[in-house]
Amino acid sequence: MKVAPLLFFALTLPIVSLQAADWPQWRGPSRDGTVKDAAHPLNALSAEPKKLWEIPVGPGQASPILAKGRLVFMDGVDGQETAHCLDAATGKELWRVKVGPMVEFQNAYGEGPRCTPVIDEDRVYVQSCGGEFRCLALADGKQLWTVSFGDQYGATWFGNKSPDPGSKETASRRHGNNGSAVVDGDRIFVPVGSPTKGTLVAFDKKTGKELWTAGNDNTAYSSVVVATLGGVRQAVHFTADALMGVDVSSGKILWREPLKTGAKRHVATPLIDGDTVTVTSTSIGTIRFKISKKDGAVTAERAWENSQMKVVISSQVQVGAHLFSPGPGNKCDLVCLNASNGQELWKESGLGDYASITAVNDSLLVLDSSGELRLVKASEAGYKEIGRAHFVGKTWASPAYSDGQLFVKDGSKLVAVKLTP
Repeated sequence: MKVAPLLFFALTLPIVSLQAADWPQWRGPSRDGTVKDAAHPLNALSAEPKKLWEIPVGPGQASPILAKGRLVFMDGVDGQETAHCLDAATGKELWRVKVGPMVEFQNAYGEGPRCTPVIDEDRVYVQSCGGEFRCLALADGKQLWTVSFGDQYGATWFGNKSPDPGSKETASRRHGNNGSAVVDGDRIFVPVGSPTKGTLVAFDKKTGKELWTAGNDNTAYSSVVVATLGGVRQAVHFTADALMGVDVSSGKILWREPLKTGAKRHVATPLIDGDTVTVTSTSIGTIRFKISKKDGAVTAERAWENSQMKVVISSQVQVGAHLFSPGPGNKCDLVCLNASNGQELWKESGLGDYASITAVNDSLLVLDSSGELRLVKASEAGYKEIGRAHFVGKTWASPAYSDGQLFVKDGSKLVAVKLTP
């Protein structure tokens, strides 16, 4: 681990406050797929929601995000992964910027960007499959700073045709750098995934100055989250081989739990609840860890595990005392688990190979890979569907939610619809 000297002193920084309508990053305001919106209760879902606007787009699975009245998304245009900024109210394009060359894929998900951008204050951070990371001005797309995972950290792009033995050790550099960075205070934590120069790297979010590096794992596809666990502020990262907590100030690895899959397929974003972290993957099932601090040491202990709940590429949502999850396997059910012990309470079949879940108040917006959207009550008593709509095609991109509106991208269009009266 390499640590910048200036970060040995303690920093106490406020978290940036967001407008209630913002969906500024992967999985929303709190990076957990949930939002409270008392002004727009979801009590029904029309089979044909009111369309606000629609624009043609290129391929890719990166999700749209929204802040300060601007919507940012990424797609493939003329062989380049491209970031676009739109007026969220009209869909009018304000600017576009090339981020990196499109890379070749041989799988069902197709080509194009996979990593969801991040908006913070007057900046937006974007990342290509090949590991080109850029900080842009939200106003006009001007590049403020940039990092290349390959050129600067030796985390080179392999591609899924590579015969290099190193390609077997990393998912992200074989099938695309998917894991989204996260901002906390004046820092941004980026899953660079270099086994020689740092798994996780902290940068000054305004200048791009490296602050510290931590770990020697390759990354998988999972996004970074930040939380105070056991009284310690830490970045939680689900790597290709482990789950770890890293002190945000120093880069010290506070705890690390080995968790391995045969194909390095850790995709889901860790879910925080109090002092617990819940993760799921294709081999390990679903596991909840309790993080605590005793005698100066931070430890992670297994609170429970459900070995049957093996989720391939979807992330889970918690509403109250219950987890809602697609899975298990490639033909997903919608499953409700008791968050205190991991026991299954009910399940409903029919979600295909993927679904994103967005919890709005006490309801779930469940978008499956066919493009079908369901509105389901977040109830432990059983599956209670209260509406269904189908207005986009095949998609593996999660939607963005804002003030009763939903912004959804498929392989050829980006659509804004109004869900509430």
